[in-house]
Amino acid sequence: MRKFSLDALARELLERAASSSARRSAETVYGGHEHALRQTLLTLLSGAALSEHGNPGEATMTVLRGRVRLTSGEEAWEGRTGDLLVVPRARHALEALEDSAVLLTVVASGR
Repeated sequence: MRKFSLDALARELLERAASSSARRSAETVYGGHEHALRQTLLTLLSGAALSEHGNPGEATMTVLRGRVRLTSGEEAWEGRTGDLLVVPRARHALEALEDSAVLLTVVASGR
């Protein structure tokens, strides 16, 4: 068994994001290409975004801190600390409305 402090990692990744021109940082905390399940901690500084991209499978996003906006087409959902957002299967984008940390959980299709 392994244990992770998502809070400590979020603090570290927010510091990395502050020194990045993209104003964001990410680290896979579980899984990867050899697993169906992958969990990635993403941090974005206020105003930073992930441009529209596809979804590789079923996915949820848990907002660990801050406030984000998830958009897909004309639809938008806001999430704040403690919220779970179901990521649409369609193309989507993510924007940080405040300095934020989210745990992205993806189960890859075709596994």
